[in-house]
Amino acid sequence: MSMKKYLLNLRVKENRRLHPEYSLLKLTADTALPETVPGQFAEVRVDGSPGTFLRRPISIHYVDRALNELWLLIRRAGDGTRRMTETGVGETLNVLLPLGNGFSIPPLSVRSSLLLVGGGVGVAPLLYLGDTLKQIGFAPVFLLGARTREDLLQQDAFRQRGAVHVTTEDGSLGEKGVVTNHSVLRNGQFDYLYVCGPKPMMVAVARYARQAGTPCEVSLENTMACGIGACLCCVERTKAGHACVCTEGPVFPVDQLEWKL
Repeated sequence: MSMKKYLLNLRVKENRRLHPEYSLLKLTADTALPETVPGQFAEVRVDGSPGTFLRRPISIHYVDRALNELWLLIRRAGDGTRRMTETGVGETLNVLLPLGNGFSIPPLSVRSSLLLVGGGVGVAPLLYLGDTLKQIGFAPVFLLGARTREDLLQQDAFRQRGAVHVTTEDGSLGEKGVVTNHSVLRNGQFDYLYVCGPKPMMVAVARYARQAGTPCEVSLENTMACGIGACLCCVERTKAGHACVCTEGPVFPVDQLEWKL
């Protein structure tokens, strides 16, 4: 899936603090935003942070074609991402996109039941995926996990696109525990699983999928410094050899990975 890449100065239309650690940036351009597919990401240049030399990879959270908006859900992890979340309305961010390969969409003829599982900031790419699936005619189901109810992001946006099930580690919302213990996963019959989040969570869901014989795609969050396969710091072992997550991923069918399931 080789798509043309664009280097664009995108204008901040809205910067909404969702949580002490998370911000939602809505960016726009004077021309139509390039075609993107769910699961792809952008590399954002960080200005005004002397120690941040490399662009920061950020999942594409959503693309609103009607409003010509690109949404990025950003977690403040260090100085670079902190600077990005402090960008003011009207300011511009220099963005390289779309990068990587996205999720695959099953044929509608299958009328599959699809479960989209996200943990923490890993929920980010699942909104665009769920929206795309819904527009095609699927009825996606979301399973979102977090530490506490305050850490669950964008619930209303997800609910507009499908049924939402929730787990929290402290039991403050939804079922208590981790996503793999949730009743919807334990009792449901799903034909396809999509997962993004912390690696232990993805491995646990992948193990469940393998036991159930269910196809499963994961979006890896390896450190992707360049986004174009040059720096090799995001390499992941696959059954076909070493793969650059930024160019061959970030989405992989789990049966291609050398994970011990």
